[in-house]
Amino acid sequence: MGLFERYLTIWVGLGILAGVGLGLLAPGAFQAIAGLEFAQVNLVVAVFIWVMIYPMMIQIDWHAVRDVGKKPQGLILTLMVNWLIKPFTMAALGVLFFHHVFAPWVDPASASEYIAGMILLGVAPCTAMVFVWSQLVKGDPNYTLVQVSVNDIIMIFAFAPIAAFLLGVTNITVPWETLLLSTMLYVVLPLAAGMATRHALQQRSPTAVAAFVGRLKPWSIVGLIATVVLLFGFQANTIIDKPLVIAMIAVPLLVQTYGIFLIAYVAARAMKLPHNVAGPACLIGTSNFFELAVAVAISLFGLNSGAALATVVGVLVEVPVMLSLVAIVNRTKHWFAPAVIPARQCVMKEEAR
Repeated sequence: MGLFERYLTIWVGLGILAGVGLGLLAPGAFQAIAGLEFAQVNLVVAVFIWVMIYPMMIQIDWHAVRDVGKKPQGLILTLMVNWLIKPFTMAALGVLFFHHVFAPWVDPASASEYIAGMILLGVAPCTAMVFVWSQLVKGDPNYTLVQVSVNDIIMIFAFAPIAAFLLGVTNITVPWETLLLSTMLYVVLPLAAGMATRHALQQRSPTAVAAFVGRLKPWSIVGLIATVVLLFGFQANTIIDKPLVIAMIAVPLLVQTYGIFLIAYVAARAMKLPHNVAGPACLIGTSNFFELAVAVAISLFGLNSGAALATVVGVLVEVPVMLSLVAIVNRTKHWFAPAVIPARQCVMKEEAR
């Protein structure tokens, strides 16, 4: 591991502190950056996320993608967690904490809005950052692409009905611009660029892909840190002004994240999935598509609502929590069957050596 990967948690921690500090010192600059958005998708953050996931897109081998259907267990696990478990456990935890545990300190109207925001997070499985988490646990990039793509297709049809059912409202309008633009920016465009780059490199030499990806890896981590700085800089004043509320919202989100991961990880081991499929499958089920959740919360409840605040807290806790889960996945690699590497990839690795 390189310097960036080895001390990633420290860099992220410093990025959080830098983001909050800079957000308080130069709020105007962060407001200007926050204004550079379209359909609730911040274009500057999109660029940094693109930098993060581009190296992984180069590693995708389309010959291997076609073989994913021969081993569907990891895909089935992801879909079950994302659509049959996660939304409902998030709703249950929201009710438990804000209608019971935290009821003495939160008024009923605010409590209902916080629960609504958490539900929207639970119904929106992650798209972009999944590629980062998969890369950090040395996941199968081909399998990860299929998992994300299938989830995006299901989200188009399932997000609104499930959210409407759990929120008890029927007039949810899916922000199609946000959903489609995010998919285009975070999946389609970097995938196309990765395919073109991979083809060009393979024409040059068999080892060119591995060498180029190796040179890009530090930039991928830089993109992650820059994203963290921006996200925490955008919300610096909220973090300082409402620390107790943020802490209370964070509690059920943390219980949900670690609980869903535990369920998925135990199931993955019981299903005897290889580690490079099990790791990403579990991480996909625990992270969230925060742009979509924030956009729907604002459209339904308003910019300054408790629901919008809850989705923002989801953004703030996701990166540190997901890094801790990445560490768990990497340290428990021996629990799972070793990855089966196709002969074609083995030859390429031997040539790279």
